[in-house]
Amino acid sequence: MNAESPIAATVDSAPFFIAGRVVEGMDVLHRSRDLGVDFATPRLDLDALVRPRTELPPLLNVPLAEIIDFLAEAGQRLVAPGNDHVEACVERMAKVSLQPLATIRFMVTNAAEYLDPKVLREVVEQNFPNPKALDEWVPHTDHQGRRSFIRAYAPRLIHVLPGNAPAQGIRSIAQSALVKAVNVFKMASADPFSTVAFLRTMAEVDPAHPVVQSMSAVYWRGGDEAVERVLFRPQYFDKLVAWGGGDAISNVMKYIGPGFQLVSFDPKTSISMVGREAFDSDEALAEAARRNAQDVAMANQEACVCSRFTFIEATPDQADRYCEMLAREIRVDRMGEGTPRPLEMDLKEAIDVLRMMDEDYAVFGASDGRGVAIRSEEPVDFHPLRKTSNVVCVPSLDAAMKYVNVATQTVGVWPFHRMAGLRDRLASGGAQRVVRLGEAGPSAIGNPHDAMYPLHRFVHWMANEDGCIGED
Repeated sequence: MNAESPIAATVDSAPFFIAGRVVEGMDVLHRSRDLGVDFATPRLDLDALVRPRTELPPLLNVPLAEIIDFLAEAGQRLVAPGNDHVEACVERMAKVSLQPLATIRFMVTNAAEYLDPKVLREVVEQNFPNPKALDEWVPHTDHQGRRSFIRAYAPRLIHVLPGNAPAQGIRSIAQSALVKAVNVFKMASADPFSTVAFLRTMAEVDPAHPVVQSMSAVYWRGGDEAVERVLFRPQYFDKLVAWGGGDAISNVMKYIGPGFQLVSFDPKTSISMVGREAFDSDEALAEAARRNAQDVAMANQEACVCSRFTFIEATPDQADRYCEMLAREIRVDRMGEGTPRPLEMDLKEAIDVLRMMDEDYAVFGASDGRGVAIRSEEPVDFHPLRKTSNVVCVPSLDAAMKYVNVATQTVGVWPFHRMAGLRDRLASGGAQRVVRLGEAGPSAIGNPHDAMYPLHRFVHWMANEDGCIGED
């Protein structure tokens, strides 16, 4: 849906933020993808989103230390009482997002932790062997005496943001500032509010700061060729940083070519692996189920790191006992989420059909969005969502390796000592991260994401070669 005025007064406004300037307007009506809720935006001015390449990036010569100080101050302002931008965005997001209100509020406010100076410095140090390359031309001489100067030059980036994780907006802003990028953030219909709320908060710290001047956040319907054929060009931008589902990534791929690269955070599925040691005692079984449930239920199972399939070394009878415990743990409301959204009809029907297939499947919990565990001999043929875990019996965790592929992001393992024996095979299968079961959510600061160091990929690596030492 994309229509001109008149627009009902009850429709929420989603303003734009363009190079430090808030743009208000109710000119175009849109409809959110997940819940079909209307929201309105200003008319999009494409010329305002493009900086000529003859202009140097605003952050180019701003010291990294000053950028970190500014981001830290903005982070404090983000969580300060009375931040009207954040409060309004939380209320509006609850209308268009699949996430419960309490989860949205937690994710938005918790995002400020990423703006801690210690975190930001560690992110830079993990991504760049020599962070000085962000601030200056770093000299280098090879073994033949050839002299060069290397710089991690400020890139021009378009970001296609996800709609299931408002914290990613603030992380993307911070990461882009650290590499001194010029940025356009395309917001998602499931979250056309939070990124602008973050940027407005930063502008209150200093509207003229180069960080603020380097950021624009707007919305258009994904796949709108009238917009994307204009913006997705190497004349204007170096790289497209894309988050999203398979359709979203496939859509942007057609624009990728010489001079315009893709940094893709593809759709991923995370899993759990539980060893036979879980059945050594009642206490071990309870701990494994509790930890497993934490990885399933966080963020209403919307994030890529959420576990969807659990491979367990167990007989069907043992697995049924585990599933009963797991479903009970998933249904614990740990964040005060309140009444969950109902399951989509297709998912509910698929689960209810399995309840009637006594020999091959067993279902524990209710199909009400609060939590379900499904025991099977093979993975189910649908994507588990809304606190749904498919527990698959395997003779050994090695036998589960055939289900690991390049779309497997995080693997939670219990007991913990078995990680070391599994990680090489998991990596060979394509998995990108192995953690202790129950710890899929928090990530070590600055670690690779989706098998890469993102900031290292963002920058435009430039070399100035200056002959051999001793030559004039």
